[in-house]
Amino acid sequence: MSEPFDTLFAAALAVRGRAYVPYSNFKVGAAAITEDGHVFAGCNVENAAYPQGQCAEATTIGMMVAGGGARIAALVVIGGEPGDGLLCSPCGGCRQRIREFAGPETPIHICGPEGLRRTATLDELLPWSFGPDNLERRA
Repeated sequence: MSEPFDTLFAAALAVRGRAYVPYSNFKVGAAAITEDGHVFAGCNVENAAYPQGQCAEATTIGMMVAGGGARIAALVVIGGEPGDGLLCSPCGGCRQRIREFAGPETPIHICGPEGLRRTATLDELLPWSFGPDNLERRA
């Protein structure tokens, strides 16, 4: 693939190893690159009160915002086990979170620990989405 993908994949794979998953044992790592080339990564963090857990994508977006980033140019998500062939795509809530900071054409690379399994645009994952542009004031 390309250098940005390789950088994102390495960052997501590294942070995936730090996921806090005592209940599901399902580690997920994510990494985003902003339009200005900064990389932010996050992992999933579970909680005994299940709804209080946080997805890797949500953690990544929080890290990006805290670090001064504003727009996602590309995103990598890594889940599953080597060779299982499963797609660990962002959940519905995370698709909407990504939409807040990314456009319909933004590539989302869905990976396993061994590498890329599939790439989709945000529009393919969240067609006809509702985003910030829906709330712009009309003259």
